[in-house]
Amino acid sequence: MIAGLFILVLGILLIRERGSASEQRAEKPTASGAGGDVEQRCASQQTYDRIKLELFRRAVETRGSGREPFDRLSTYSVARMERPLLTDYDKELGTVRCSGRLSLDLPPGVAVVGGRRALSADIDYLLQPAADGSGDVVMLEGADPIIIPLATLAPTSSGPALPSSSAPAAIPGESVTRSSEVLAPQSSQTPAQEPAPPIPATRENAQAERPAMTSRPSFNCRYARTRSEIAVCSDGRLAALDREMAAQYLRAIANADARERRLLTSTRDQFLRHRDRCTSEACIAQSYRGRMRQISDIEASRLRN
Repeated sequence: MIAGLFILVLGILLIRERGSASEQRAEKPTASGAGGDVEQRCASQQTYDRIKLELFRRAVETRGSGREPFDRLSTYSVARMERPLLTDYDKELGTVRCSGRLSLDLPPGVAVVGGRRALSADIDYLLQPAADGSGDVVMLEGADPIIIPLATLAPTSSGPALPSSSAPAAIPGESVTRSSEVLAPQSSQTPAQEPAPPIPATRENAQAERPAMTSRPSFNCRYARTRSEIAVCSDGRLAALDREMAAQYLRAIANADARERRLLTSTRDQFLRHRDRCTSEACIAQSYRGRMRQISDIEASRLRN
């Protein structure tokens, strides 16, 4: 009887060991699958589309005018990535750093200075999940060989015009003229006109003449909820400060050790709470500048140590 009990206990132990081994084998594909998902972020079409939008956004900032034509050109251009490679992954923050050979194909009828219709560069791109859950925020490094020529876009003498959402149907014989309107440089000559009477200098006129800002914040304004987020989306200068701070934060996170990462993330929450309590644009701007000084101080502490 004792022998029988011994055999029974031994059998139970063997069954448990086999079950544990099976669970471990089942867990391994899950881990590799997670790695595959991270690598897929580097090579997804959604990421390429975000990169394309960022290229054109920065080209508009470089050129200083003409955002609407660039928006149309972005729709008809194609971004391709050769050899996309995952170079770093921060599991805690969800940040992915990738590299690859980026090519931007322009639509027919448009070319950069020199007649090129395709631009290429070896770039690094950082993907940071947006705080509002709307997707990844893209930061580009080494993309100037594409962005700077992109800002010099001009129409070519051949090639179809890009359709415009508000333009009437094309009229035979006017295709060349409409193509020239895509991104034609502003002419310094204007038709002779009667001099207009001077407009009294008022505060309202001064605000109306302020040049339009083309900067966008690092987050998706469609999901702006707090008063400060709405203010940042409505003011180009605040949006530029937001992007500058976000880029500095991501660079600091990429180079930080474990202690600095904890400090950066904890102080980030404090910054957001302070910013969201602001009731004026000046207060919001000051909170961004203070946050950038704080990040610099945290980075400087690493260099001192």
